[in-house]
Amino acid sequence: MEDAPERIPVLALWSAPRSRSTAFARMMAERNDHLVVHEPFSHVVDFGEAKVGDRVAHTEQDVLDALRAVAAERPVFFKDTMDFHYPALLADRAFLRAATHTFIIRHPTEAIASHFALNPDLGRDEIGFAWLYEVFDAVRSATGTTPTVIDSDDLLDRPEDTVRAYCAAVGIPFVPSALNWQAGMRPEWQATGRWHQSTSRTTGFGRKTGDGAAVVDADPVLRSYRDYHLPYYERLRAVALRP
Repeated sequence: MEDAPERIPVLALWSAPRSRSTAFARMMAERNDHLVVHEPFSHVVDFGEAKVGDRVAHTEQDVLDALRAVAAERPVFFKDTMDFHYPALLADRAFLRAATHTFIIRHPTEAIASHFALNPDLGRDEIGFAWLYEVFDAVRSATGTTPTVIDSDDLLDRPEDTVRAYCAAVGIPFVPSALNWQAGMRPEWQATGRWHQSTSRTTGFGRKTGDGAAVVDADPVLRSYRDYHLPYYERLRAVALRP
């Protein structure tokens, strides 16, 4: 049996793209009790570098090392999206065990419609639910426990109850004032700003109107993507917190 790892104050939120993880991270920034790091793994893949505190990472391994180093100085929260595959993360069993890994989900129909609106060349794998479940399963295997999962629909419909349940699950205090914030584009979003326009206009968690189902249902390719990812979403939804 592996020795129990020394816990590190790193709180991770993993998400398929367009699953409202940026809004959750905005709430975490409002708490002001964690250094909030924006998508370091995906930025390394996309842009060749990522900022983690005052460090610059150029590889996936650099990100893992930087998170450990920065967490030695203050608690860290990072969120990242699974439009890419992260083999170094999956291989780093110690990090999977030592950090607190959590997950946020959204029904694939809505996530795909939102993603497609910004990226009409969307491919099946970058929708991300299969890779998201792979990380979830790796954390569960490494820790022997089921990681915390929240459904972003619950977050929009019952924000206080959902955030309170999340905080209790991961062992941080619930901060009611963090459920509201000032609208605006944050500096860490600038590199991928067009993906965060909708969140930049928010002042809290709230539902927007739209019919993503109609967009996906009308397109056979998008329907096939949904059918591929839906089982992974359903497995995660089955263990999600019920606020």
